[in-house]
Amino acid sequence: MIRFVLTRLLRAVITIFAVVTFAFVVLRMSGDPAQVMLGPDVPQDAVDAFRKAWGLDQPLWVQYLAYIKSIFSGDFGVSMRDEASALQLVLERIPATLQLTVPALLLKLLIGIPAGVYAALHRQSFADRGVILLAIFGFTIPSFVMGLLLVLIFSVILSVLPSGGQDTWMHSILPTITMSIGGIGILARFSRSAMIEVMGQPYIRTASAKGLKWSDVVWSHALPNAAVPIVTIVGFMVGSLIAGAVVVESIFSWPGIGRLLVVSVTNRDLAVVQCILLMIAATMVISNLVVDLLYGWLDPRLRAQTAH
Repeated sequence: MIRFVLTRLLRAVITIFAVVTFAFVVLRMSGDPAQVMLGPDVPQDAVDAFRKAWGLDQPLWVQYLAYIKSIFSGDFGVSMRDEASALQLVLERIPATLQLTVPALLLKLLIGIPAGVYAALHRQSFADRGVILLAIFGFTIPSFVMGLLLVLIFSVILSVLPSGGQDTWMHSILPTITMSIGGIGILARFSRSAMIEVMGQPYIRTASAKGLKWSDVVWSHALPNAAVPIVTIVGFMVGSLIAGAVVVESIFSWPGIGRLLVVSVTNRDLAVVQCILLMIAATMVISNLVVDLLYGWLDPRLRAQTAH
């Protein structure tokens, strides 16, 4: 088990390092922050002074080594736009993002998984077909289309919910629903498929033949074995919470990390963008690491494969 954990931890560290390197190089190749911050009509002397002040006149490898060194010392840089700590700016936006992502994740889990399990246990029924259709509808429509559609219905036509902002709890309803619909469809689909596959296994028929209650067969034998593929999807959703908030927060003018990322990319605010991308990468890697560890706990065969 120790070797299994250490292997996963090493992979996590390598992945985060690769993401940091990729983001650093791509951001500096995507445009000159000096031109974006100062504008096209600023004299060249001012542009050169700006680049020197922020270390942009140094060779790329020098900037990269300085950035890696600063990360290990806990310094994630200073915003070129606000001249404030990039990490502090990001941390200030986390509560607003969590106000959307946590309820959205709970809705995905509380609706998607039970709907998929119910559909699998009532296969070929009207309820099963209804769950399939709703699931396809949910995960095939892009979030920005879903968000605009909800705004059109509930804000423009019915005028019952606000279309943007963060003034009251009602402002969070539409963005939370927008973020959860796709995940509900995905979880329902995968839960249904996993349960159907498990219910066809010989040990399920054996448990039923022994006279166990149907509820005991489902809860004690089917669900635990169907949990492995479901855990994979849930782990991916947890890891992509911040990344998934980018589009939704922009649509609903929600002052979270996602909207800050869009503004920072537009302004070429390198330190803030790098800090957010590092946070997204770390969240996804950590969630995948937790999923791998849960795999080892749910299925001991995986630990045995790693040991060899």
